[in-house]
Amino acid sequence: MSRNDEVASLFEEFADLLEAKDVEYKPNTYRRAAENIRAHARPVEELAAEGEDAVGEIQGVGEAISAKVVEYFETGEIGELEELREELPVDMAGLTSVEGVGPKTVASLYEALGVTTLDELEAAAEEGRIREVSGFGPKTEENIRENVPFARRAQERERLGDARPLADDALSYLREEDAVERADVAGSIRRWRDTIGDVDVLVASAEAGAVVDAFVDWPAASGVIEAGESKASVRSNGVRVDLRVVDPAEFGAALQYFTGNREHNRRVRNVAIERGLKMNEYGVFDVSEVEDPDADQRAGERVAGETEESMYDAVGLPLIPPEIREDAGEIEAAREGTLPTLVERSDVRGDLHTHTDWSDGRYSLGEMVAAAEERGYDYYAVTDHATGPGMVGGVGLSDDELREQADAVETATADADLELLPGVEANVDAEGGVSVGDDLLAELDIVVASPHAALGQDRETATERLVTAVEHPSVDVLGHPTGRLINERPGLDVDVERVAAAAAEAGTALEINADPARLDLRGELARVAIEAGATVVTNTDAHAPGGLDYVRYGVHTARRGWCEADDLLNARSVEDLRSFLH
Repeated sequence: MSRNDEVASLFEEFADLLEAKDVEYKPNTYRRAAENIRAHARPVEELAAEGEDAVGEIQGVGEAISAKVVEYFETGEIGELEELREELPVDMAGLTSVEGVGPKTVASLYEALGVTTLDELEAAAEEGRIREVSGFGPKTEENIRENVPFARRAQERERLGDARPLADDALSYLREEDAVERADVAGSIRRWRDTIGDVDVLVASAEAGAVVDAFVDWPAASGVIEAGESKASVRSNGVRVDLRVVDPAEFGAALQYFTGNREHNRRVRNVAIERGLKMNEYGVFDVSEVEDPDADQRAGERVAGETEESMYDAVGLPLIPPEIREDAGEIEAAREGTLPTLVERSDVRGDLHTHTDWSDGRYSLGEMVAAAEERGYDYYAVTDHATGPGMVGGVGLSDDELREQADAVETATADADLELLPGVEANVDAEGGVSVGDDLLAELDIVVASPHAALGQDRETATERLVTAVEHPSVDVLGHPTGRLINERPGLDVDVERVAAAAAEAGTALEINADPARLDLRGELARVAIEAGATVVTNTDAHAPGGLDYVRYGVHTARRGWCEADDLLNARSVEDLRSFLH
């Protein structure tokens, strides 16, 4: 990974500190330099190693800034920046994340009240001290007080499952507008990362002003952060949603540019350079006849840009799916023609981990089966909780109750339009044992075994525990293998490659739990499992009919793990599924 972001952030801080001191002109110079360093194709550390002249090749980076970049890599700090920090020792990034609080406001509040952190700013607003500062007043204080919680939350990443419905609503709303030709999300939410910073919405339109006007009137928006000629940002349900409107002829270029992570985009741009082309958010350009290609972003003959496919095709690559644009080998695979054919939602033929009101579900067996039928599934497993470690409040079923439920499932099969599999979600204890009698496990069609307790074990102990579980002769699926809850607990630290190898040998599938609070295994670990030869399965862990729709999160997480249909247990036919199960 390059250190361009790191250096760019330093100069952004530099600019804010200079602005706080009321220095003219310099702050904008530093911000432009930061933007260009961040976007530069070559790692800035490589340029610094070559000297100040090499750093100075970055547009907008003059001699003074080049010298500071080299100084940073040689000494680990920038002397002038350290002096500014000593003069104004504040969390500049945190404080200026509050809407309406700029660098000069930070300086004023530090001088008057000694405010250095977000917590101190909030306390000052709560205690009514800001209104007493010259140039401030009750309204400013109230605005700060109201916006601090949002700023604090904005510094955290949102769960995909909380942000994606919001993004879908924004897209549905915008696509109804006459001025909108195309609309899609970009950034990490389009890559279906399990957490996202904000929602990026991209629109193709020849009437940018009309789109911006419509966007700020979006009913789901609780406040407008900013609005310009072709960009706008709003708050919705505590999440920042950013809109960018582009020329329809450049929509594919912008979508490609704003979807992949920084390293993916840098690598693709380098492929373009190898072909004598320039690639950016406006398209792919033939610059062979251009004297200074960097003088104008649109310099040269544009050869691609309306679609993403055209962007990749122009540089000799097939279209790379959004989920894997992470600089994790996808460029090499694209060049070699070995990109995976990623699993699709339509490949999923059933759900093998669900719950009813027999345990902690909220709907009856009949209601859950009907919901599965509505989704066109070929098969459906009922896997209510067993008693055992991690089950509290009488949630889990005893062995006798599980036998009674299995009979009920068998009875329901006669009237069902799909294959029903009676099963259980058993608990994996701290040593890897399974909390249901072996005789009953052997009778059930499917056994999901999941860790629900002792989730703080060390790596070696946790790995041994899960290996023991997957090697149990009746366990078919290791459910949510790490037990993580996104933004709440990290779950078990395990050697997934070792667990996957054991699972492959034992014929046990590893689950990609599609509940957006879990997404466990996450995409990167699912890829490790697949490469180790294991079968994976994406289940919703649904406790209500609507929970079955979580499958979309599971499929996209599987795609992030480079999963093909052949890797996915519940993409198989009923016959092949039963052949896999114990």
